[in-house]
Amino acid sequence: MKYTIEVCFTPSLFAQRLTRSNFIVVVTDILRASTSIVSAFNNGVKTIIPVSDQEEAFTYKENGYLVAAEHDGLILDFADFGNSAFNFMTPEVIGKTIAYCTTNGTKAIKMASLDAEKVAIGAFLNLSILAKWLIHQQKNVVILCAGWKEKFNLEDSFYAGALVEKLSYSPDMEIICDSAHAALDLWRVGKDHPLDYIEKALHRHRLKRLGLDDVLPYSFTIDNAPVVPVLKGNKIRNVL
Repeated sequence: MKYTIEVCFTPSLFAQRLTRSNFIVVVTDILRASTSIVSAFNNGVKTIIPVSDQEEAFTYKENGYLVAAEHDGLILDFADFGNSAFNFMTPEVIGKTIAYCTTNGTKAIKMASLDAEKVAIGAFLNLSILAKWLIHQQKNVVILCAGWKEKFNLEDSFYAGALVEKLSYSPDMEIICDSAHAALDLWRVGKDHPLDYIEKALHRHRLKRLGLDDVLPYSFTIDNAPVVPVLKGNKIRNVL
């Protein structure tokens, strides 16, 4: 028996996926939510609560939680900090639970949790260890790109191709959709010089206009964080 690999390029395509049973969803939002979540656990954060809207995030703030929250890249006025991976590298977050709200990533996580058996968080930082963990789970895999406001984006699809490649090395895994093949092709075109390739990505330029693109090289660093964040109930924890 082989386990399947499928890619959904946007959250709006998730409802039309081929995979319907025995599956794990990997949510990726390279710029910046999934990179930040992986970085957070690598730097000692205890748990992260994904929040899909600003009102809920504000309620967590009122109840005494640390809150990381942004909209369209900019930190919300009530939040303790924003959405950069660098925000999760300070001593103040070690051992803490953080409520986390973003424009695209946390919404995709919440949506995936309604159907998947498990929801894992994928970034270049944990690419290989996540692939190894997924293969060990012996389940079908759906890679869900958070995209940009329900639209396709290049950076998440590029990462999806990297993870497809890793998973397809296993004789127990097989690709079942054209999206996975397309993502793999994108990755193979740009993998030797990822920062040069991703220069054309529109969200890369949104961040540049906001002065928030300092995290770009870190976001495309491979295998720098040996963690596997997985949603359990309403909280994300590192399962390693």
